[in-house]
Amino acid sequence: MPPVGPELISSRSSRVAAARRLGKRNFRGKERLFLAEGPQAVREAAAHRTGDGATLVELFATPEAAERYADIVGGARDAGARVHLASEQVVADISTTVTPQGLVGVCRFLDTPFERILAARPRLVAVLAHVRDPGNAGTVLRCADAAGADAVVLTDASVDLYNPKAVRASVGSLFHLPVAVGVPVERAVTGLREAGVRLLAADGAGDRDLDDELDKGTMGGPTAWVFGNEAWGLPEETRALTDAVVRVPIHGKAESLNLATAAAVCLYASARAQRADGGCRSVTGNPGPA
Repeated sequence: MPPVGPELISSRSSRVAAARRLGKRNFRGKERLFLAEGPQAVREAAAHRTGDGATLVELFATPEAAERYADIVGGARDAGARVHLASEQVVADISTTVTPQGLVGVCRFLDTPFERILAARPRLVAVLAHVRDPGNAGTVLRCADAAGADAVVLTDASVDLYNPKAVRASVGSLFHLPVAVGVPVERAVTGLREAGVRLLAADGAGDRDLDDELDKGTMGGPTAWVFGNEAWGLPEETRALTDAVVRVPIHGKAESLNLATAAAVCLYASARAQRADGGCRSVTGNPGPA
């Protein structure tokens, strides 16, 4: 077992109460702290750093989880996090999941100023313009990470990045790439366009077909995909701000694709075009801006 104290932290501890409150958005915003649950998220949090230092500041672990994930608990201690052994009930009280995995971390906010993202001259960006479902937001973030995107932008009309469901759905990707939050839609579009990025709205009713765009060779340049609400898509005023509205073709009998699936298709289409001959870069193994 890793070298943590032998006594279990009490359910009446102020540390437990403070962690439990982070399940609510207003407390997260006030403290600028959020919860990361499960071994994958905690491992990534322990390895992550910001300008303020280590992202992971506190870890609650059941004795069984501390033994099973000794390397993660050791990484948390190496990162300077306070590690508490806690009963399964205490961890369950802090956790927002139905079946906790025995590890819950308390992390500092890690969003990146939008201006810093623009200064890095991004080549592939996912903009969540009106995404209200936290599970969708986290899954799109995971897709963006997998596709090699440079950043994700959540507008002020989208869900809280630090909603526990969004954090879980990102499966650690939240800690892998810059994410800006609370950016007005108009500012997001204007800023990216001024940075030389083409804005494409993903919409099932789009007048351009993704396959056609790929065949025409128009997808190789810096691109930002703008995604909307799964139920009603993007408002007309948001579509009008972009350079083109593109639909993912449906070749079978499915009525539509869900948001995360459509985002994966769009982001990977851009990633492939960008690393092809004549594209703006190689996404895989991209060393970033010079």
